Amino acid sequence: MQYLSVQNVSKSYHGHLLLNGISFSIHSGDRIALIGDNGTGKTTLLRMIAGHIRPDSGNVLLSRNTVIGYLAQNPEEQAAGESSLKSAELTALEREIAEIGESMSLHSGKHSRELLDRYAHLTARFEALGGYDYEHRMKEALAGLGLPDIDESRDFSTLSGGERMRVDLARLIVQRPDVLLLDEPTNHLDTAAMEWLSAFIKSYGGAVFLISHDRYFIDQTASTVFELESGVIREYPGNYSAYHEQKARLKADHERAVAGLEKELERQQKVTQTMLSHRKMSSYHAREKVVDKLSDRLAEEKRRFSGGGGKMSFSLIPEVRTGDPDRIVLKARSVAMAYDDAPEVFSDVSFDLKANEKLFLVGPNGCGKTTLLNIFLGKITDFSGDILISGSAECGFMGQFVAFENESLTAYDELYSRTDLSERETRSLLARFGFRNVDVYKKISVLSGGERSRLFLCCLLTEKPDILFLDEPTNHLDIDSREILEDALRDYNGAIVAVSHDRYFIEKCATRILGFYAKTASVFLNYSDYRKKAADPSFSKPDKVTSPSPSTEKIGSGDTDETQRRPRGKDRMKERREEALRKERLRALESEIESLEIEQRDLENSFSKNSSAENYLIYAENAERLQDACDEYFLLSSEIESSEIEKAPED
Repeated sequence: MQYLSVQNVSKSYHGHLLLNGISFSIHSGDRIALIGDNGTGKTTLLRMIAGHIRPDSGNVLLSRNTVIGYLAQNPEEQAAGESSLKSAELTALEREIAEIGESMSLHSGKHSRELLDRYAHLTARFEALGGYDYEHRMKEALAGLGLPDIDESRDFSTLSGGERMRVDLARLIVQRPDVLLLDEPTNHLDTAAMEWLSAFIKSYGGAVFLISHDRYFIDQTASTVFELESGVIREYPGNYSAYHEQKARLKADHERAVAGLEKELERQQKVTQTMLSHRKMSSYHAREKVVDKLSDRLAEEKRRFSGGGGKMSFSLIPEVRTGDPDRIVLKARSVAMAYDDAPEVFSDVSFDLKANEKLFLVGPNGCGKTTLLNIFLGKITDFSGDILISGSAECGFMGQFVAFENESLTAYDELYSRTDLSERETRSLLARFGFRNVDVYKKISVLSGGERSRLFLCCLLTEKPDILFLDEPTNHLDIDSREILEDALRDYNGAIVAVSHDRYFIEKCATRILGFYAKTASVFLNYSDYRKKAADPSFSKPDKVTSPSPSTEKIGSGDTDETQRRPRGKDRMKERREEALRKERLRALESEIESLEIEQRDLENSFSKNSSAENYLIYAENAERLQDACDEYFLLSSEIESSEIEKAPED
């Protein structure tokens, strides 16, 4: 089934053509990943499909009854006071249904029938929106996205930006529109949440059209890759790995074609010159036309894969290293961290870092990766254990949110003031980081997130540090820039300690993994080994960890009676929540069955030879709904009864 079609769409901003005659369609079951450099118009296209902006020319046509769900990269603030779990429409319906229920108990006759009709309409709408189990499904989605403890009483305005994005994503998941439009849905998600979202997208019944720079996520979810480049879309069947292989073959074919054209152009130019030297003017002018056509064709072929400019092109050139590359430059011994009146963040973290190692810190959000990085940098001193860093080592750091002392400076001024480079060398280095022409004179205050990251990296790497500390360095970078950065870091001959959720980046650059689990961390040879360890249920996160001491064993090294009881306690809590949801659903079904039975009796009493076909149709539909409700009611009743019987011996 075709949900929508984009027909010859074009869009320009300030004289710059972003989209140039783009056409494609989205069908049921499609899993399309839209990739391209930052600033090429990916978000513009998504917002156009969602109906938020209009194209300059062309059309976006939706099939009848198609419902679009759109997740923006930076969701706007929700209305203050709106529940985090329920949509405004469901909240309003619940309130009105309750008010009408009270009114029906006080009125009778014609007015009662009008109230009943309204009540039936509202409950039908509430059911259509999945209202009876909305909260349960919302909690499941939020738990999968890493927010298991969000309470329905919380005001949406009190949530952080990452939490708001995940709540908005959970709402879309629960509403299940025909087409999901997702702009960078993996922002603020840790590995477990990304894996949950990947599984959901793969099983989704509608279509998914997403923008992402996370290549592993695209690999796990996409059946087609759209590349937006120079205003046009090229379609590649398969996931990111398949796209990468196809793109490499196309590029190789293109390079051979360009080389052939260059060779033929050179030959034709020689022939033309020969004609001129022999005064064969008619043949000379004919050859000139051939040369002109070949030149135009060659220029067009070169433009086809030239890309959109602004890409990074550099390699790291640190100081020439002396000494043993296997020497230890950083040691951590029994490091633990806890905040006042709060559970311990982690404990008993120990490892050595060699001078040429790339150690990546991985784990779920909140496990302490950035905290440990700040301990290494001396930003946090209230910890236990020992951190030893070589006295001769120069360190460099880039955080998730880069800051500059003077935001009024231009990119050129910032780099020039921090180095001994000449004006020409400064502009040349900036060009290698994607700042060309007038871009070098942009003020830092107006730079995008990706541009800020590129400028900060440019300045940082001129310092040629021995140890690079990086916190999510690929954030805000497009795929091409990420791959260039990865190649540079992989060839870097100093030490790196990096925090990242980007699995492609991790697997390409890491020589070892420091993986967090069960409120501690251990060193693993690769990411897969860590994920196997973290997925082991025997290493689930404990509720409380005792203060560490030099002799404290790693959590999970032994099983006490207390640790054996904890999973059962969590199961009991889950059982109680599920039982409460079943009972809540049972009460809703009782109300629905009673309402339907009343409506059916009224319809039966009204039937006559003059009754319309519409009334009989309503009666038949109600009968089907009544049967379904009764079946569900009896099933839930038996489940609750069985559960109570099972609990009886324990009580």
